[in-house]
Amino acid sequence: MKKTIYLKFLLGYVIFGIFSFVIVSTLIQNLTYGHLMKEHASHLYEEATLIAENYASELYQSETDLETVKKQLDTLAGYLNCSIRIINPSGRIVLDTALPLDVESIRQIEGFDPTAFGDSYYTVNSFFHSFDDERLNVLVPITSQFKTHGYVALHSPTESIQQACDSMMHIAFLMLGILLLLSLIILIFFTELVYVPLKKITRAAENYAEGNMRYEFQVESEDEMGYLAACMRYMAGQIAGFEDDQKKMVANISHDFRSPLTSIRGYLEAMQDGIIPPEMHEKYLGIVLNETERLTKLTNSLLTLNNLNTKGMLLDRTDFDINTVIRNTASSFEGRCREKNIHIELVLTGEELLVNADTEKIQRVLYNLIDNAIKFSHQDSSIKIETYIKKNRLFVSVKDAGIGIPKDDVKMIWNRFYKSDVSRGKDKKGTGLGLSIVKEIINSHQENINVISTEGVGTEFIFTLPMTDVMEDED
Repeated sequence: MKKTIYLKFLLGYVIFGIFSFVIVSTLIQNLTYGHLMKEHASHLYEEATLIAENYASELYQSETDLETVKKQLDTLAGYLNCSIRIINPSGRIVLDTALPLDVESIRQIEGFDPTAFGDSYYTVNSFFHSFDDERLNVLVPITSQFKTHGYVALHSPTESIQQACDSMMHIAFLMLGILLLLSLIILIFFTELVYVPLKKITRAAENYAEGNMRYEFQVESEDEMGYLAACMRYMAGQIAGFEDDQKKMVANISHDFRSPLTSIRGYLEAMQDGIIPPEMHEKYLGIVLNETERLTKLTNSLLTLNNLNTKGMLLDRTDFDINTVIRNTASSFEGRCREKNIHIELVLTGEELLVNADTEKIQRVLYNLIDNAIKFSHQDSSIKIETYIKKNRLFVSVKDAGIGIPKDDVKMIWNRFYKSDVSRGKDKKGTGLGLSIVKEIINSHQENINVISTEGVGTEFIFTLPMTDVMEDED
């Protein structure tokens, strides 16, 4: 299948060569032969007209004798390479340069009919069967005082015309051969610039279709073929990365589901077997309940992330006060902040700050960011939530003074199920999906979110939101 294009191109080249040869050897040859015949006939007609107006006319007017005319016409016939005849209207040959002069013998052309020429001044035949082969025949009347006294006929062999045609056809065939050889350059260019790169790309596509996304190939070209090859390599790299991410995701999901399930099963079996005394059941049932809540949270996060991926552009946008949403979200963490003695500082621009976004999803973003900030903050520390406007854009900042994120982990925190070693050591209850959800929500709003973090100092998340037209006008 992959050789079809090249074979078709070769077949097209062969057909082009065959048709070119057929056209040159038939149509071009006939046209050339006809042109040479007509041109030669035109030249002979001019000569025949001069003979009829001069030599033959003088002969019939008795101004010269037949022998003198015969000598003159013999010389002219040798020069024109043809035979010249003077013929009476009845068809009797008065003079023939091809034969000796014989006035006593009568040579008659049977069936002689000048009207057989029709509108043409020449014919190609045996001239009323007076020759054994075909000749180019030109017939011109000899007239005087509006009376036709006879005819001047010139008969030229066609071999000379055929030889001239053959010489021209040799040149034509030579030019055709040169043209076909030069057209091979197109075939070579096609092979090197199209077929060879296309073959590499096809082989790569076959490997990718078989699942070998690590297959390497190179097309050294800056045209569309090179661009296509680069796109295919990029696509394969992306797919390979997706496969790696998928494997990691499955491994992380398995790990995060296996751990609580193992704990739940272990505690329940221990209570069933009597290893845990009845008076301790309440304590361990509380642990089992916490583990089920962890599974519920993980499942809900997965569903949320899936819905964002499939319907991320379907946002319920409204105009709302972001300051109010921040205050309400921060107040929901009052209990947790009290446990760790953490103070949330709100630095909000204005009493009311209207934005156009999906209220529920932005509240989810704030909840996840504040939840992470509390989780990784030290005891007796503070969290700062700030809003400010810069270049007609609203910026929301959530900054903590916690453990920070290692430099090597900063680019990885948006990946699903990713947890740095620090976060795992401090809090194993996280699903690793919170920041992925945050990223998806902000991207669905066509906005940006960035992180600035220093290990041991703290972390700051900053995201943008579109302001309403009213707020932009006021600003």
